[in-house]
Amino acid sequence: MGDATVSKATIRAEEAEHFGRLASEWWNPKGSSAMLHRMNPVRLGYIRTAIDTHFQTDSTDLKPLAAKTALDVGCGAGLLCEPLARLGAQVTGVDAAPENIAAAQAHALGSGLAIDYRSGDLAALDLGQFDLVTAMEVLEHVADKPAFLAALAASLKPGGLLVLSTPNRTPKSRLLLVGAAEAVGAIPRGTHDWDDFVTLDELDKLFGEAGLKRDETRGICFSPLKGFHLTDDLSLDIICAARHG
Repeated sequence: MGDATVSKATIRAEEAEHFGRLASEWWNPKGSSAMLHRMNPVRLGYIRTAIDTHFQTDSTDLKPLAAKTALDVGCGAGLLCEPLARLGAQVTGVDAAPENIAAAQAHALGSGLAIDYRSGDLAALDLGQFDLVTAMEVLEHVADKPAFLAALAASLKPGGLLVLSTPNRTPKSRLLLVGAAEAVGAIPRGTHDWDDFVTLDELDKLFGEAGLKRDETRGICFSPLKGFHLTDDLSLDIICAARHG
């Protein structure tokens, strides 16, 4: 379920290679990234609400991010970057795997979207600061989590909005995300190491060390009737907003 990789400084080399091998299938809704395609509308719904709440934009505005900048960290082949661009943002996407960046650039070109894609270490790229920073399903793949959160915080403008999602380290996530999902092929084998997941308390500690404060927090769950949906149950996957504290 990982959305990708971040930097050679914070992401293990084998993680970058793993996601790089999947680059050609990122945009295939029935391929190895099928679960991400199914989750994306849920994540976008949360992000849109967070944008409207934080920036006090009109929920009916088709381009609430007009005149704003957005950075998606661990962007993969651009599954989130493209919708953010359509919401009006000037978007930059960063990923450690060059294969993912090449796939993202090709798809954006075909879609007529001007997105600045970069491969490399976020902290070393010196991209400046952004109104909106997103990191979807990336934290669990990071070797140095405090350094990663520090880089996210440094990339966020004063008054900016961070949206982050990551699996919660619970018995439920071990059973469903690592055991069942990989066993049935819903997620490529080797995508997750449950020991690298964080609990909500650990996430708050990481935010605090980076000078960030967590705001609205929801869970993402799956059911046969509803599919993926937002919930108050945080036991599987956490999606939250944060800002400079």
